[in-house]
This record gives sequence, C-alpha cells and structure tokens, in this order.
Amino acid sequence: MNEYNNIFLNKKILIYGLGKSGISTFKYLNSKNNVFLYDDDQLKKKIFLFKKRFLSYQKILRTKFDKIILSPGIDIDKCKISNFLKKNKNKIYSDLDVFYSFYKNTCITITGTNGKSTTCQLLYEVLLKQKFDVRLIGNIGNPVLSEKNIKKKTIFVIEASSYQLEYSKIFCSKYAAILNISPDHLERHKTLRRYVKAKIKLLKSQPIGSYSFVKKNDYLIKKEIKSNIFNNKILEVDTNKLSRSRKKINNEYFFNDTNKENLLFVLAISKKLKLKNKLLFEAINKFKGLNYRQQVIFKSSKLVIINDSKSTSFSSSQGILKLNSNIYWLLGGIPKKGDKFNLPRKFFKKIQAFIYGKNLLFFNKALKNKIEFENFDNLDNALKKVFSIIEKKKSTSIILFSPCAASFDEFKNFEDRGSYFNKLVKKYLNGKKIKNI
Repeated sequence: MNEYNNIFLNKKILIYGLGKSGISTFKYLNSKNNVFLYDDDQLKKKIFLFKKRFLSYQKILRTKFDKIILSPGIDIDKCKISNFLKKNKNKIYSDLDVFYSFYKNTCITITGTNGKSTTCQLLYEVLLKQKFDVRLIGNIGNPVLSEKNIKKKTIFVIEASSYQLEYSKIFCSKYAAILNISPDHLERHKTLRRYVKAKIKLLKSQPIGSYSFVKKNDYLIKKEIKSNIFNNKILEVDTNKLSRSRKKINNEYFFNDTNKENLLFVLAISKKLKLKNKLLFEAINKFKGLNYRQQVIFKSSKLVIINDSKSTSFSSSQGILKLNSNIYWLLGGIPKKGDKFNLPRKFFKKIQAFIYGKNLLFFNKALKNKIEFENFDNLDNALKKVFSIIEKKKSTSIILFSPCAASFDEFKNFEDRGSYFNKLVKKYLNGKKIKNI
C-alpha cells in the first residue's frame, strides 16, 4: 500500500452509486477520509449500515467535496445530480483510480466489446497454474477494492468496462489489451467515437516500458492508434492464426472464432510474461469457460444445447454462428443502439431463427431476406416450437440461445436470463417432450 502523498487520503469524498463498486469503495476509504454517500435509489439508505453518511440532494449542492467517486453505472447526463457533476467534472474519479493510488502491483487489464470476461478468467487460471498470487477483479463481478492480504508480488487481472475507463483519471496498467471494438453502449456514450475513446484511454494512460495488445486489422482500433501518440509498445495480435500452438490445444471450447480470439490474446500476453509452456497449455486444455457464455448445457448424439445468454449484440454471436450448421437460433430482447446484422445471406444458409419478445420489428427488419425466421411472444413458446421441430429430425441439431440483445425487458440481467433458459430446457428434457433424444 502506497500512502505517501496519496490524493485520496484525508479528503472530503462523495461516493455516488451504491452497487458493489460503490460499497467496496466506501469500505476501503471510510477509515481514511470524511466519506459521504448518495444514490438515486433512496431505498438503499434504509438497508445500509452507515445511514448518517447519506446526504440529501440539497445538502450535496451546498457541500464542497475534494473528490467524487462515481460508480460505473452512473450516467452523468441522466442522473439526479447531473448539473452538479458537470460543474465538478475535474473532481470525478473511478474506483480504478482509488485502487491505483494505493497499489502499484503488476496489472493486466483487459477491455473490448466482446470476450473480456472469458479472456480474464482464462488468464487468471493460467497464472494460477503458474503458482502466482493472482487476483481477478473489476467488471467481472469482484470490485477492484475488495481484495485482502495483498502483497508486493500479487498480480491483478482486471476486466475494465468503458464505463470505468470513461471516468478514470490516473489509473494505468503495465499490460493492457483491447480485444475488439464494435458499436456498443451507445445509449450511454452517445456516439461510437466517444465509446472508442473510452476504450483507447486505457492504452493512452500507459507509461514507458508498458505493453499493449490489440487485435490486428480491427479498423476502429487501428484508426485510433494512427491518430494518437503512445508511450507504450503496441503489439498486434493476429486473431486469424493459431500457428504452432494449435497442436498443443485439446479443448473444443476454443474451436469457434470468438473463443479462439480470446485464447490468442492470452497466448500473446503469456509469451510476454515468459510463462512455462507446459503449465500454460495444461490450464488452457482444462478451461471450461464461464456460465452463459457459449456454455454447452446439454449434449447427446442427436442434440447440443448452448446457452449464450451473455450475448447482447450480433458481433458477440457471430463467432459461434459461423462454426456450426443445423442451428436453431433463439434471439430477442432489447437491441443495442447501433448494432448491425451485417453479414451476407449465405452466412445464414443452415440457420433458422426463432425471435421472441417485444422488439420483433427490429430483428425482423435486420434479418429480412437473410434468414428463415419465426416470431413468438416469449422465449418459452419459441423454445417449444424448436423442440417440436428437432424431435422429427434425424441429424444432429444445435439449439443456440444467443439473444443478441440486452436482457432488461424481462430479466434482471443476462445471468437471470441464462438461468431462466436453463430451467426451461430442464423442464422440457425431464418432461420427455423430446422422445428421441
């Protein structure tokens, strides 16, 4: 812990947003500062132990803070104290900044539109196998300030979202990777340009002697690199080549384009870290992936069922769609602003789509003249129809639940959606709705 001249010590601090990130930041800074709290959801005040630290909207406007820590989910343009935040923009920081101000450990930070969590998890398991003291933190679900018993040799693998990076001012990482960039979160960032800039900020903050890993031939990344000056060494990862490593990989999880890309980034980072090859490939071959991310939940000679509830855009689904044929594709939810189904008709030749939910018009328009599809009012009925079709099929079929949309129309989050799909599948299989499986 580095507390010499720390910018977050002995300060009057406002923490805005009491999700996991905000609560962990409060617990970390509370003993070192005069910390106050605010959340748009006033119900959180009732269940929080430190009720006296909550300030009213009026009190905030009258108080002069040294620092303001925003939780990633807070949108400056849409929150209740928007004008106050805009006037004090120079005082706004993220939990990543607080983390970096106290810890100067080796950090490997991963961002990008798709594949962040899987890449981080794989890298974490690879480093564990190498006997490192490694911690997996960030947007993957474990707040950056929640770890205990940190030593000088502790390595952090950090998943960083565009929301976290957008607010950060001092955070930097010796190793950083941008896996890919495609239009996403435009309801927050407003323009693709602003979204890209938030991602690139991770590379621009790196000091001399650091390394960046970026996808080769990614147009949006390439454009930003050409137009900016960096202190770091930028290494391009060719995600189309597995080269000599292919013979050492015995894990079908990495056979589709999406997961292959994630793997290639881990291999590139591992090479720079000079990891032991034997242990590296042992970890890779044992990797099972994360729940609801291209997760095989059922497999028989006649049927494979894949739960890819994490898919919230078409770009996140196309890797697994490319790999297979005889796919019965379930999709629906809240489409992402700016998302495009920009693949040719031949791509969908052996795929049938079953669209569910309240946004049928968007998906119908996007897939018209490209793919055979049917519409349903909900996921349950869509799945019923799929099962009724494949029951009559003799060849192996694949049911792919890859929604290409956000889940908040019917579910709390993608995990809730994924869990619901699993329950539906279990109900049908246990009820012997399909006799020939």
